[in-house]
Amino acid sequence: MMRKVLFLLCMAFLLLPMSNSFGFSSMGEDCSKCHTLSKEEAATVLNELIPNLKILEVRPSPVQGVWEVDIEAGGKKGPAYVDFSKKYLIMGSIVGIKEKRNLTQDRVTEINRVDVSQIPLDDAIVIGKKDAKYRIVVFDDPECPYCAKLHQEMKKVVGEREDIAFYIKMFPLPMHQGAYEKAKAIACEKSLALLDDAFEKKDIPKPKCDTKVVDENIKLAEKLGISGTPALIYPSGKVIPGAIDAKSIIGEIGN
Repeated sequence: MMRKVLFLLCMAFLLLPMSNSFGFSSMGEDCSKCHTLSKEEAATVLNELIPNLKILEVRPSPVQGVWEVDIEAGGKKGPAYVDFSKKYLIMGSIVGIKEKRNLTQDRVTEINRVDVSQIPLDDAIVIGKKDAKYRIVVFDDPECPYCAKLHQEMKKVVGEREDIAFYIKMFPLPMHQGAYEKAKAIACEKSLALLDDAFEKKDIPKPKCDTKVVDENIKLAEKLGISGTPALIYPSGKVIPGAIDAKSIIGEIGN
């Protein structure tokens, strides 16, 4: 029972919202010279509490006397903390008081970056100029209300910045009953107009082709660790989930 509770706490922690900045101090580096924690040791320690755990990296945390252990569990990545005695697992956020930054969320953002070269863009619906300097990939669901909000913000961005374009990948979620057929119809025609209609709750015609694009997008999202919509992927590989406003979208360029 205790292992199940700890596992659920771990998963809830890994699902924390990602922050919009990153960085770590080197506190604890000197102390770590006298202590070691290998990935194998970390796996042995943590697997007693969290089943089916993968250790990605072990490094000194921003807090002296504590290791930061990057883990993957249930398809989610995030840091956990183990003290130098290897007796205690610490779950939660480390916040830099002086910096006023959640360093744990910063790390979550950093280790969840994706390889943008794995994302094909030929099937994407484009908002903005195709030759724009900055290409932001967006995983979108035609029945997602937050996607509809982001859709309007993306139009504001391209109205202000010609060097930014959005490449939209149709990614219908199972929870939205009609999303799959709508996504397929939109993908068949690569139609921004149809996507506009979907977000405006207008009727969408049935798919005019038997495209595999939507199924491939679903598989790709799973591979990249994306499980919700909307999800923005910047050229750097940084992933930002959820609807954000135009100013915030522009502010993330280069991060």
